[in-house]
Amino acid sequence: MAEVKIANRYVGDGHPVFIIAEIGINHNGSLDVAKKLVEGAALAGCDAVKFQKRTPDLCVPADQRDIERDTPWGRMSYIDYRHKVEFGNREYAEIDACCKQNGILWFASCWDEEAVDFMEQFDPPCYKAASASLTDLLLLKKTRATGRSLIISTGMSTMEEIDQAILELGHDKLLVAHTNSTYPCPVEELNLRMIQTLKMSYPDVPVGYSGHEVGLSTTWAAVALGASFIERHVTLDRAMWGSDQAASVELSGLGRLVSNIRDIERALGDGVKHLYEGEIAARKKLRRIP
Repeated sequence: MAEVKIANRYVGDGHPVFIIAEIGINHNGSLDVAKKLVEGAALAGCDAVKFQKRTPDLCVPADQRDIERDTPWGRMSYIDYRHKVEFGNREYAEIDACCKQNGILWFASCWDEEAVDFMEQFDPPCYKAASASLTDLLLLKKTRATGRSLIISTGMSTMEEIDQAILELGHDKLLVAHTNSTYPCPVEELNLRMIQTLKMSYPDVPVGYSGHEVGLSTTWAAVALGASFIERHVTLDRAMWGSDQAASVELSGLGRLVSNIRDIERALGDGVKHLYEGEIAARKKLRRIP
């Protein structure tokens, strides 16, 4: 059976869909915005929120550091912008407290090895490796060495790259997310049947879906196709500045996403034919031959 424990919850076959609200960098460096997103995700019924942690001096390529760009804080170099939106110890300590107060788990995608060391102080229940990191075996193994469950995302990857990453990591405490790394992703490129392909290829590994599309219906379809966990970016306002905002779900939509996922779970049933109590009266009335 495909099953992994994250904190006190089991994720996988036969368990409720584990729903992750990806805050990422949609806070735009504002701790107040981050806390509002945490509170909104908890109110919507999500199981966890996720952030992104980078060490800018390691993650930003040298040839991109001095490129200037317009930001909400004025025109600045890309490296300065990356530092501007990056949270440190103080901010994450407050986020940790906020999540505990709201009864929601939190973790992060670490984009470099120093970021993994940084996040360890907060005792996260798991880690996520972004699609961009799928072939960064040193980072994957560093994250794996913590002993925590690891979710790997598979956007912009070939099946051979996915297979190689899983071969290197092993199946224990591993979860795999199907995704497309276009932001936002056209519906015709979502290829949701890859969820079933991955489940057949790795029957002992929980498979989920990380969506970057506009709208909710395709994410509900992913649940119907067997995704055992769901991740969607969240925002206070899709019109906010930032590269991920347009592919995100506002908090009102997040509530609908979660409640309808729970409805779909109940509706899917167990695949065994039952004669339900509500049908018995109709059967007696309408069946001429018992």
